[in-house]
Parts: sequence; structure tokens; C-alpha cells
Amino acid sequence: MTVLEARGLSCGYGESVVVRDLDLSVSAGEVVALLGANGAGKTTTLLTLAGVLPAVAGEVSVLGERVERWPAPRIAQLGAVLIPDDRGLFPKLTVRENLALAAPRRGPRADPLAQFPELQKRLRTPAGLLSGGQQQMLAIARALARRPRVLLVDELSFGLAPIVVHHLLPMVRAVADEAGVGVLLVEQHVHLGLAIAERAYVLSHGRVTLAGPAADLRDDVSLLHASYLGAVDDAYEGSPA
Repeated sequence: MTVLEARGLSCGYGESVVVRDLDLSVSAGEVVALLGANGAGKTTTLLTLAGVLPAVAGEVSVLGERVERWPAPRIAQLGAVLIPDDRGLFPKLTVRENLALAAPRRGPRADPLAQFPELQKRLRTPAGLLSGGQQQMLAIARALARRPRVLLVDELSFGLAPIVVHHLLPMVRAVADEAGVGVLLVEQHVHLGLAIAERAYVLSHGRVTLAGPAADLRDDVSLLHASYLGAVDDAYEGSPA
């Protein structure tokens, strides 16, 4: 089942269009990596899919519903939850309080700490006193508390040591596998992101220059590098996603 889809999506800031004619999709239980150099339009894409930025043109669908004109809170209620690169935590509130604010007011509550036993020992600790890795765990747990169908994850590894990233990314994979959540992952550690993803899109100068199975991109480093520069042969452009 496709849980997130963009067709012909263009987005940006005011009159400045950053991303043009983007097509992508994410299925339930699938991790899809969105890759590209700094300034390629990755964060702009996630913010637009989440409704934080208005779409300039094109369509966005979540669970089959057209949402490109919806406000961000309504899209989140439908099931598409953004984990921003600044983690979006309340630093003076405890772990428990941050989770309580994210939990749905009605219906059964998921256990957002099932994947993060380390946080269970720190429920009374203010979020601002956690390590960077623990803060990222809390950001993921907060998102899971909202019972998402789609997670939009922006730079999970931002500011973290590689050893911490090696620990966190498998947790994202587990969320997809165990909860059936579709994940669109922006990740600066390209090969670590590709290691947990089924498919990937590469953005260069606001356009998709490569799309295909993550395993193929891992195995062809020269093609991956070329796609970052927007220099992929026409034979590869528009490859099946």
C-alpha cells in the first residue's frame, strides 16, 4: 500500500522555487532514502510534504488523500509525522512530558519507548540534558507516540558521532519492519542510509537525477557520485522507482 506519494511536486520559499517536478512514493513498511548534496532541496521537500511549506505546484497524497493544500497539523493527524533536523523537542520538559504532549488524546496509546529502553531510565530528565543521541531517540519516540503511518525524517545523524548513527539507523529500520510505517529518510551518511533503505531518490539542483533500488546505488559508487552532480546519463534518468 502506498502511504505517501508526490506527483509533479514543485516547492520552495516565496517566489523562489527550489524543487521542480518531483515524483516519489513510499509504501507501508518501506524505508526510502532521499539523498543529495547540501542545497539540493531535500529539507524543502520534507517540509512541503509535511505541510509546513505550501506546494507551488503538483500533488501530495497521504493514505490516498490529496493533502497539498492542507495545514501541517491536519496532515500530521492523518498520519504523516515530521522529525525535523533540530529534533523539535522542548528542552526544559522531561522525557515523560515531551512524550505526553505528543500522545494522541483519544484511542489506544502505543508504547513509544519499546525501541528505546535507554530512555526508560531517564523519564524525569529534561530533554536538554540528554546526549545528542538520546535526544534523537526521544525525537523518534515522540513521533511514534502519534501513531504515524508515515515518518518524514530529516538528517537523523545531524551533529552525531558516526558510532551513534550506526546505533540509531537500525532503529528506524525496525520501526518500518515492526510497525509497518513508511519512512522517507534524508541522511547525510549516504551509505548508512542506503544500508537500511529499499529504494532511494537522489536530488541535484532541485531535480531527481536518479531513482532506483538502494542496493544498486550502493554497488555503483560512480553512478551515485555522478547523480549528486546532476551528470547521470539519460539512460538512468527516470529509472523505475
